[in-house]
Amino acid sequence: MNQKPNAKVVLEVKDLKTYFKTDAGIVKAVDGVSFTLHEGETLGIVGESGSGKSVTNLSIMRLIPSPPGKIVGGEALFDGVDIFKVTEKEMRGIRGKKISMIFQDPMTSLNPFLRISTQMVETIRLHEKDVSKQDALKRSIDMLKLVGIPSAEKRIQNYPHQFSGGMRQRVMIAMALSCNAQVLVADEPTTALDVTIQAQILELIDKLSTKMGTAVILITHDLGVVAGMCDHVCVMYAGKIVEKAATDDLYARPSHPYTEGLIKSVPRMDTTKKGNRLFSIEGQPPNVIDLPPCCPFHPRCHKAMEVCRHAYPPVKDLGAGHEVACWLFADEAAKAQALKEANVEEQAT
Repeated sequence: MNQKPNAKVVLEVKDLKTYFKTDAGIVKAVDGVSFTLHEGETLGIVGESGSGKSVTNLSIMRLIPSPPGKIVGGEALFDGVDIFKVTEKEMRGIRGKKISMIFQDPMTSLNPFLRISTQMVETIRLHEKDVSKQDALKRSIDMLKLVGIPSAEKRIQNYPHQFSGGMRQRVMIAMALSCNAQVLVADEPTTALDVTIQAQILELIDKLSTKMGTAVILITHDLGVVAGMCDHVCVMYAGKIVEKAATDDLYARPSHPYTEGLIKSVPRMDTTKKGNRLFSIEGQPPNVIDLPPCCPFHPRCHKAMEVCRHAYPPVKDLGAGHEVACWLFADEAAKAQALKEANVEEQAT
């Protein structure tokens, strides 16, 4: 955990909405997401598959395929500039140089027909025009050494298939940080890697973040990883952030029933006994096409109330930056008003 006290804000996302137009209807993959990232901070974004984690960060990188996808609302302020409003040429100057991304599968992110040296040198020279090919190669070798690749001078001339999965991921990290990016987006960087390699990759990201002052957005399913690496956590469900807090606070007092379920689903060495079933959240994530204006988690929630079935809950500040969107924390007047409005709408239709 690397965040410095009073660190400056490097990225501020406000009310981000990214929709996909399909034959079946409008998919609201990201629907009103807001968060702030500080210099040197590691922010975890967690949730089940389909909750909108990756689409959120692909939107920030402006890598949403269009059609069918489109960023329909919101802002992403990077150093005070809304990157949704800059030209594509200006965005290419930001993407890769100032904001870099490590994708889930390095084998599909690296060009199998080009040597690692070609790909790394091209990345550096694309963003830094005054750097010579020889200097770019030297920097690339230094970056490979930094991420722990042995015999970097020789291995840089290899092709991607000549590296193991863990080594390819290290190459991706070296490429992502070769231009001293201010923000590193790691989209499940340990997918398909064995446990020991996972630990090495995560430790590497953490060390490099500390050494270079890079802010990190870590997308993952693994709450154990979040506990050990992240300063703050956003919990996503059905395209929305349902809870966000400092990591220690979130684990000490998880407030949304979905967050509670995710934490209970993690095996614990101190409580797991032979014969006991591991806790699981019942049901499946909802179809985000034309979701009704209610809490999307209510069909799976053991604490659901009548109001949950009719209106989306307001965001409640629990103090110390801990926010939750759940009717359990709303006052009775707000619940009554929401039910009244829902009834009026039902009568009108």
